[in-house]
Amino acid sequence: MADELALLIPLAPFIMICLIVWTKHQSKMAELKMNATAEKAAQYAQHTAQLEERVRVLERIITDKGTDIARQIEALREEESDARLNAPVNPRHEV
Repeated sequence: MADELALLIPLAPFIMICLIVWTKHQSKMAELKMNATAEKAAQYAQHTAQLEERVRVLERIITDKGTDIARQIEALREEESDARLNAPVNPRHEV
């Protein structure tokens, strides 16, 4: 045990330096990872905003067209109704 302690005492400064360098390295790696994560989050936010805008445009197109389509359907229904009212009555076909 005394031999081990005698060996560790002169190595203590080198071990401390290695520990300090390793700690700084880990800190720098954590900072780089945090920056990369923040950058990715910003990219995702921008992409999400672009997708939301596209969805808004599509909703506007669909609702605008939806009103037009509804009008066209009602016009066709009116035409069919008018055609039925003006159609000649078939005397053989009784209801």
